[in-house]
Amino acid sequence: MTYRPLNLARWIIWCCFAAILIVAPLIFHEGASMSLLSQVGTLTIFALSYNMLLGQGGMLSFGHAVYSGLGAFFAIHALNMAGAGSPIPVVLVPLIGGVAGMGFGILFGYVTTKKSGTTFAMITLGLVELVFSASLMFPEFFGGEGGVSSNRVTGEPFLGITFGPQIQVYYLIAFWLFVTTIGMYAFTQTPLGRLVNAVRDNPERVEFIGYDTQWVRYMTLILSAFFAGISGGLSAINFEIVSAENVSAVRSGAVLLFTFIGGIGFFFGPIIGAVVGVFLTVMLSDFTKAWQLYLGVFFILIVMYAPGGIASIVMMNVRVVVHRQFGRVAPLMAAICAAGLVIFLGAVVLIEMLYHVTLAIGRGPLMKLFGFQVNTGAPAVWLIGVALVAIGIIAFAKIKTPFCNVWDDVNTDIEAATRRAQT
Repeated sequence: MTYRPLNLARWIIWCCFAAILIVAPLIFHEGASMSLLSQVGTLTIFALSYNMLLGQGGMLSFGHAVYSGLGAFFAIHALNMAGAGSPIPVVLVPLIGGVAGMGFGILFGYVTTKKSGTTFAMITLGLVELVFSASLMFPEFFGGEGGVSSNRVTGEPFLGITFGPQIQVYYLIAFWLFVTTIGMYAFTQTPLGRLVNAVRDNPERVEFIGYDTQWVRYMTLILSAFFAGISGGLSAINFEIVSAENVSAVRSGAVLLFTFIGGIGFFFGPIIGAVVGVFLTVMLSDFTKAWQLYLGVFFILIVMYAPGGIASIVMMNVRVVVHRQFGRVAPLMAAICAAGLVIFLGAVVLIEMLYHVTLAIGRGPLMKLFGFQVNTGAPAVWLIGVALVAIGIIAFAKIKTPFCNVWDDVNTDIEAATRRAQT
């Protein structure tokens, strides 16, 4: 019998995660903030389940919304049955969505995982279009274009919990978020989780040692569909309505976008992606009509300059801090961030004025921007935006080379120190 020391750092991380989930609504306690937190929770489960395919298994899927959406439909029908007198507690409704998602994972996954790579991606795209079309063809179950609505306040309250107030719904989502996150992390430590990593990296070698790669992908997809179904069930409780949009390619593309932005190579990457995704699609859309443009540009920048996602940027800087080298890069990093901020401000000025001129010119040339009254008909305002972008680009170009040189030197020193410590 071997003694395995307690992984104290892991326990601290999980305790901090639980503490954040508990404390978050006490800090952001407004009604709109509570709704945003609930959406972040459901999207986090959805993104983590998707990353079981993309990040851990290398399976690019364009149809993951099928499992969360169908799980949501089954969950909302269960919610309606509970309202009609069936003894189904609301707390377990997400589990019904998870079982439904897993069932469709068994059904569809056997076909989709027959192939890998681009072929797998194209099959999943066809699958999501098929299910989306079917959702409009069978209104008895899917509710047609209007969807299926429900009321989550059903039955007798248990210990005063009715799930009417949004904070009670949030804590239900937080509970399932914590449980499913532990479950998905535990999957990465199992033999199947290690095998799907091997299938992602070198499927030929996995087959050579005697494992069926299609079976590994199939089992992973089933588990991923289960967690996606739980996410759909929670979404049904939160919004009290499920429509054809829940099984659309748009939702599948959105989870791909946010997972990649967060970082598919890190377990916590999709969590960051979910937070950023809700900010860009929900909060930002309340302030500007150009939110989709900002989302697209941000995604392009991530793909070009940080293909590992935001999580990779965080971990690279953590590595530098741990080795006490951050002081060497901090001045130039601050300068390059300042230059980027100037470019961003100039671009926002130009984009917002352009949107106003093209879409809202009927309201007159005046508009609100950063709290100031701006006249889009004045050439000076446009020149200010162009000047900010030009100044930022020039400063960025001058700082980029010195920053890259210092960054490379710092990482070279860290590598050398690491090798010396290992010998």
